[in-house]
Amino acid sequence: ARGIQHTAVRQAHRKYEPNFHDKYGNMVLVGGAVVFTAVWAYVLTQAGIEWGLSPVGRVTPKEWRE
Repeated sequence: ARGIQHTAVRQAHRKYEPNFHDKYGNMVLVGGAVVFTAVWAYVLTQAGIEWGLSPVGRVTPKEWRE
């Protein structure tokens, strides 16, 4: 138990050093959001996907073969 207390006290007096997430976390988050938005903007506008989901008027019956 004494060893844990000594370790805790040593760590409490140590100066705080920023880690990767502290330094770059917000930039990584913003960069990911920009890429996500750019990719979906391209998909929604340029990919040529037809977004009409209703089959009314598009489905036509085939000729019956005997």
